[in-house]
Amino acid sequence: MARKYFGTDGIRGRANGEITPELALKVGQAAGLIFRRGDHRHRVLIGKDTRLSGYMIETALVAGFTSVGMDVLLTGPIPTPAVGMLTRSMRADLGVMISASHNPFDDNGIKLFGPDGFKLSDEVEHQIEALIDSELLKRLAKGTDLGRAKRIDGVQDRYIEFAKRTLPRNLSLGGLRVVVDCAHGAGYRVTPEALRELDAEVITMGVEPDGFNINHECGSTEPTALCLKVKEMRADIGIALDGDADRVLIVDERGRIVDGDQLLAVIAESWQADGRLAKPGVVATVMSNLGLERYLGNLGIALIRTPVGDRYVLEQMRTHGYNVGGEPSGHIILSDYTTTGDGLLAALQVLAVVKKQDQPVSKVCHRFDPLPQVLKNVRYKSGKPLENAKVRSAIEDAEARLDGHGRLIVRSSGTEPVIRVMGEGDDKVLVEEVVDDIVEALTNAA
Repeated sequence: MARKYFGTDGIRGRANGEITPELALKVGQAAGLIFRRGDHRHRVLIGKDTRLSGYMIETALVAGFTSVGMDVLLTGPIPTPAVGMLTRSMRADLGVMISASHNPFDDNGIKLFGPDGFKLSDEVEHQIEALIDSELLKRLAKGTDLGRAKRIDGVQDRYIEFAKRTLPRNLSLGGLRVVVDCAHGAGYRVTPEALRELDAEVITMGVEPDGFNINHECGSTEPTALCLKVKEMRADIGIALDGDADRVLIVDERGRIVDGDQLLAVIAESWQADGRLAKPGVVATVMSNLGLERYLGNLGIALIRTPVGDRYVLEQMRTHGYNVGGEPSGHIILSDYTTTGDGLLAALQVLAVVKKQDQPVSKVCHRFDPLPQVLKNVRYKSGKPLENAKVRSAIEDAEARLDGHGRLIVRSSGTEPVIRVMGEGDDKVLVEEVVDDIVEALTNAA
């Protein structure tokens, strides 16, 4: 069944375009009604990133939740994984993160977490969608049953302490010079502070949010400035988060980017050596490089692939008992600790390996040579370009040319009007040719 509001990661769109106060109000009412279970006083915890539109959406959500009798706890800017953790630890009935993750500032979104701290299932999201489009006025709370809202203090400290406890008690990051780029986003306070409390020398970037600069020429989606800063400061490592701090990229001491595939290899191999891998497998998406699959295979670790999206990675992990998973974009899920991707936790695990091995990051974080991989995005205005006859023909031709020599993935983004084309194989020239042919067909169709 097609979904009207929810995508692969909550509800997302242009603020005051697709994401309006009216929609946020109805989401609050519908989700609140779904999660009113029992006679206790129900509570919802709401976090957000630093976008200007967060104030508008937060206020509308508060009105929605309180109108159906739920009390609201407001945290202010805090990472997405912290919302999942706090929802569970504070025994809230529901958690909400207001964020559009790595998107530009004028987008925003609403992510929902159940009382277990996990994102909602497709089934529950369908129920919420049905309620949003129903007559809600008749189901509002009576005057004496309306909810209250209040801001709560200390949640950043709770999250920092939680993050630190994922490391051995005696581990210190002393002696490491770390440049951290928080993308002017949700992690701008907690991430530098956590690193400092672990004794690292911290140089900060992207920690002055003004409502407009989130993800702008900074963070994990645009790490060029971080690469330059690491070399300028002669730092040991650079850490780049995205706007809601649920993904991370690493920059080595030479200013070179380390993607999520290499981080998965580092963590998986370390956890295998320590006996911490729950099963001899790592969950990744179809976008992860074939080089990762081969490297892990040589260690006796299987790579289990899912469709693109951290929710599908997590679903596979929960169903089959794996505790390490992620995506090349830097969504790393360590389910022993967290219910979603967590940029800070993943970075801390990598830093722990760097300290343990006492080797440069360029050596620690280069576990395999990736196969040539070409990824191009084609933005479209409307329609369904992948159903175009010429596009389908170009994809079929490309698959025939790559048969036995590589992989091809063509898919629609779940969060924006973009078609992503990825080709991979041992012959880079061939990969580039087949990707360019598909991009040309898509461009003409779009």
